[in-house]
Amino acid sequence: MSCSPFDLRDYFLQELADPEERRQVEAHVRVCQTCREELGRLRLTETALFSLRDEEIPQRIAFVSDKVFEPSPLRRWLAGFWGSAARLGFASAAMLSVALIVFATTRPAPAPAPGAGPSAAAIEQRVQAAADQAARAIEARYAKKTEQLVKAIEERDQKERRLMMASYEMQSNYQQNKIASLQMENRTISNSAMLSKDGQ
Repeated sequence: MSCSPFDLRDYFLQELADPEERRQVEAHVRVCQTCREELGRLRLTETALFSLRDEEIPQRIAFVSDKVFEPSPLRRWLAGFWGSAARLGFASAAMLSVALIVFATTRPAPAPAPGAGPSAAAIEQRVQAAADQAARAIEARYAKKTEQLVKAIEERDQKERRLMMASYEMQSNYQQNKIASLQMENRTISNSAMLSKDGQ
């Protein structure tokens, strides 16, 4: 509500059909500081609302009969393969033959002589050092990621707080203007009632 004869929200949302009414509101806004500020707050709210991300509304819900839920050609082939005993037997025999050929052509390395390699304590020490280094690297990576997430959340909270404060301030000003207008209207009615009473 404003001191204008028309609601500024109707003007801002372009709901005033009569061009004469629009001109009256524009003329009033040029001279009235309060209405100019309210119009500015309406524009700020519009800017804040248009800065929010648009989300697409789902067009429809998928059903089990849809093509999306049909198994892929690879899954159908695997189901057919595992269901056939003859194919499975042939594949097992082929894999066993390949394993025998590979084992026959490559011999495992001979076992090292006892006492030739590093001691068990030295190996244990190297393993422990590598594990500690990996743990420190993981902790540092997670700490950095956590810090980034906390910073992003704080920034988002600040932005939401600013928007909420702007909205609250607009609502408060709107209510104050409405109360002032009602009080002025009440005074006008009581003055006219007193004048009509005095005139009789």
